[in-house]
Amino acid sequence: ATDVAGGGGAVASTGLSNEIVLGALVTVFALLVVMLFLVNKTLRRIAEANGVVYEKEQAEKRTPIWKAFAQNQFLVLVTAIFLLLGSAYFAYGWMMQVGVDQGYEPIQPIHYSHRIHAGENKIECKYCHSSARVSKHSGIPSLNVCMNCHKSIYQVADETLAEGKQEYGVDYNNEIKKLYAAVGWDEENQRYTGDSQPVEWIRIHNLPDFAYFNHSQHVSVAGIECQQCHGPVEEMEIMYQYSSLTMGWCINCHRETNIKIEGNEYYEKIHAELSKKYGVNQLTAAQMGGLECGKCHY
Repeated sequence: ATDVAGGGGAVASTGLSNEIVLGALVTVFALLVVMLFLVNKTLRRIAEANGVVYEKEQAEKRTPIWKAFAQNQFLVLVTAIFLLLGSAYFAYGWMMQVGVDQGYEPIQPIHYSHRIHAGENKIECKYCHSSARVSKHSGIPSLNVCMNCHKSIYQVADETLAEGKQEYGVDYNNEIKKLYAAVGWDEENQRYTGDSQPVEWIRIHNLPDFAYFNHSQHVSVAGIECQQCHGPVEEMEIMYQYSSLTMGWCINCHRETNIKIEGNEYYEKIHAELSKKYGVNQLTAAQMGGLECGKCHY
């Protein structure tokens, strides 16, 4: 199990992967083809041993392949089974991807580099996403939070500007001007004009309405690092959905993550009781009831 306090650890997947299942199907089909070839070769040898000779005229009047295939019930059955299994496999894989947006990387109306802010400048995630500490939602920070720094920072260093243009095709100084236009900031007179414009941010992480997730429970109570779900944000120039956010992904984390009880009196009594029940010193979220349907669906 991975200790929550360690943060950032990837959750191991369980069960058979799609590649293994597909590989098994291909192997079975290949074995069937080899078996058919060997059976055909054996039948020919038996026929020759019994004096059956194929005349040249007979060889020239061979049955068309499609008709011979249709007349071979065993081959038709094997092909049908293979097609059904293959179709079921790909249909299952396609349906399992419905609503899964892993890797989704939209272009935002104002370019924001997490690589620079969270990575190079070491700005703590919860400085901008402060509601993650106390609320169900992490939330999109108000542009006033951006202006806490960008009232004074109106342009980036020359090397950073050059890097943005060469590596990512972004003019960082121009993006700061977009920020000023959105909040109505007069850069020359250093005051707000009152002429602000809404910014239509594109949401990246979106759970279904029937799934309940509370950021404060995970961030403040469990002490989970943001990177455990959102990946190496401090390395992302453009933010994207790092994890699948599927039910199986959440369940695996609950099965493998230990409960943080240090300094949390709420869990002390129940931890002592369940530790005796399961015979362990550390309890996972699953052992504390983290797999109950009502925890996330109610």
